[in-house]
Amino acid sequence: MKLLCFSDLHCDSRAATNLLGLAKDVDLVIGAGDFANRHQGLSDTLDILSGIDKPTILVPGNGETVEELREATRDWKSASVLHGEGCERLGVSFWGVGGGIPVTPFGAWSYDFDEQQAEQLLAGCPKDAVLVVHSPPLDTVDRDSSRRVRGSQSIRDCVIAKHPKLVVCGHIHDDWEKQVQLGTTLVLNAGPRGVVTEIAG
Repeated sequence: MKLLCFSDLHCDSRAATNLLGLAKDVDLVIGAGDFANRHQGLSDTLDILSGIDKPTILVPGNGETVEELREATRDWKSASVLHGEGCERLGVSFWGVGGGIPVTPFGAWSYDFDEQQAEQLLAGCPKDAVLVVHSPPLDTVDRDSSRRVRGSQSIRDCVIAKHPKLVVCGHIHDDWEKQVQLGTTLVLNAGPRGVVTEIAG
């Protein structure tokens, strides 16, 4: 199965238009959060992306809530918004958890969860699924501009325990498009340009 993975559009309509073109050549699309900026401008990108008719899995970032994302994609029939829940598409299981994990330093506007909350949101993730999260697993693709690790311990623990086929994340801009192995799992910090990857169906 060929996947188009992206994250962190932050209202960039040009990036969304580029993704719309790339989506024509894949089987499924994954968006790992931060379509908006501080809860503003969701429609800037989602109005464009809603032209994608391939199955699409989305999670909220820390810049929009799950409720805001669900409302903004209400008419996008091929899109599924996940947060602490899963679905099956094209014979593959997906599990999604959005938001900033752990709690970010950005203040009250940021849609964040602590590690204990994240552990509960991840608890139902089946083995060998595709895990879509906004925040990266700790010490993977999560180094900021000062090279400090900013990822989540609970997401890392989930990956080690559940062996997902793939983890798609974003959030840490300095590691966009970086990929690393965590055990048997490929972890991809997708970024706004989009990365095409393949998994076994």
